[in-house]
Amino acid sequence: MLRLLLSAQASAARLSGLLLLPPVQPCCLGPSKWGDQPPAGGLHAGPVQGLQRLLEQARSPGELLRWLGQNPTKVRAHHYPVALRRLGQLLGSQPRPPPVEQATLQDLSQLIIRNCPSFDIHTIHVCLHLAVLLGFPSDGPLMCALEQERRFRLPPKPPPTLQPVLHGGQRLEAALSCPHFLRRPRQHLIRSLAEARPEELTPHVMVLLAQHLARHRLREPQLLEAIAHFLVVQEAQLSSKVVQKLVLPFGRLNYLPLEQQFMPCLERILAREAGVAPLATVNILMSLCQLRCLPFRALHFVFSPGFINHISGTPHAFIVRRYLSLLDTAVELELPGYRGPRLPRRQQVPIFPQPLITDRARCKYSHKDIVAEGLRQLLGEEKYRQDLTVPPGYCTDFLLCVSSSGAVLPVRTQDPFLPYPPRSCPQGQAASQSTTHDPAQRVVLMLRERWHFCRDGQVLLGSRALRERHLGLMGYQLLPLPFEELESQRGLPQLKSYLRQKLQALGLRWGPEGG
Repeated sequence: MLRLLLSAQASAARLSGLLLLPPVQPCCLGPSKWGDQPPAGGLHAGPVQGLQRLLEQARSPGELLRWLGQNPTKVRAHHYPVALRRLGQLLGSQPRPPPVEQATLQDLSQLIIRNCPSFDIHTIHVCLHLAVLLGFPSDGPLMCALEQERRFRLPPKPPPTLQPVLHGGQRLEAALSCPHFLRRPRQHLIRSLAEARPEELTPHVMVLLAQHLARHRLREPQLLEAIAHFLVVQEAQLSSKVVQKLVLPFGRLNYLPLEQQFMPCLERILAREAGVAPLATVNILMSLCQLRCLPFRALHFVFSPGFINHISGTPHAFIVRRYLSLLDTAVELELPGYRGPRLPRRQQVPIFPQPLITDRARCKYSHKDIVAEGLRQLLGEEKYRQDLTVPPGYCTDFLLCVSSSGAVLPVRTQDPFLPYPPRSCPQGQAASQSTTHDPAQRVVLMLRERWHFCRDGQVLLGSRALRERHLGLMGYQLLPLPFEELESQRGLPQLKSYLRQKLQALGLRWGPEGG
């Protein structure tokens, strides 16, 4: 059968492929296990290279085999691909190649089989390729020996690991710890994980879940309620450092749970842990501030001189002072019934003196630049201010000064800031008296970008809602610009028309367009 495969019946296309292969050189087959190196005199200097030349010039399969069999000390691994290639050339160079003796082919196969354990992986691949082109059967001894050597040189496969059976909280922890899951959150998968009973879950798992919801802005009531219930059930075992992470998604996602014991539980934890972890205490209060649920007793503690003096020498003193400044603003604007201590004026710092980190990170996706250009062409550069920080430290997107008759005034001729505090209080003058002497209104255009909302696009994130709420309470007139409306504008002309309609709906008027 082998004689027939390599006789005149061999495929002409297969043999022509051998003729197109480049000459096999020892230097291109990789190092041999026999340790031969090309001598200094060049490729054709020495017996090894001389044998290669003889093989390449052999005039018949029999002569090819004689050169290999009569020179065993000179034969190297790379000579066998040379011999196979030359065999193919001899068979394909004639229209009707003569039949090859069975003994000749068997002897050549046996030589390769006997020496292939010393071949490197590249030599084995070349011999396999040439043997296939020559028509050696795939289940024959030559192909089997070469294939076996090829498999021996493959790196061993590690044994398959048995996947443990996960139940309840273990499934949730494994899913939330997977980087792929964190990068591509799937809301329907997260909902299914809520089926695990809270008693089965650990604080670590619930913290992972809370962080996941907050990071990806997933306002999932079923999961948030599960976190709130877990907090209530495990109250005695939870420290404030864990509680701050569990409470984080409620403030960020602007979600007040239905769990009736949620707020009483937090008040008890704050009373127990406030002096142990100052930063965690303030972080919890920040989340509650976004929910408009600040407990008076905890405010008394964090505004006390002892607490303020205690945090002054700590590494996180500045961030705590910034949070306390925001809490003091919330007390001023939203808790008229509070009569306890307040943050001293000398301890107050600007709350958010520049655009938030998320806005800076996504500036290339923001509509701010095109809205600024639309206002410039519509009103003129002198009639608006961009990214102006107003007391007590809120950064506004665009601010206009408007007269009592609705005319947009040049900002340089007006004080763009409304007085703060806006009403009488122990710390400052009454803003109501100041506003009566200043008939000009301050209109703030608020960009509501897609990432300012929870993932469903319907509810503002807690920090955004807090900023708009406080600016409104301070007397600024807000003009929201939702991302759905901004994204529907095609080009600057449409955007200018959209802004004109928005401003005219407020009763504003201005002169001819600038520019």
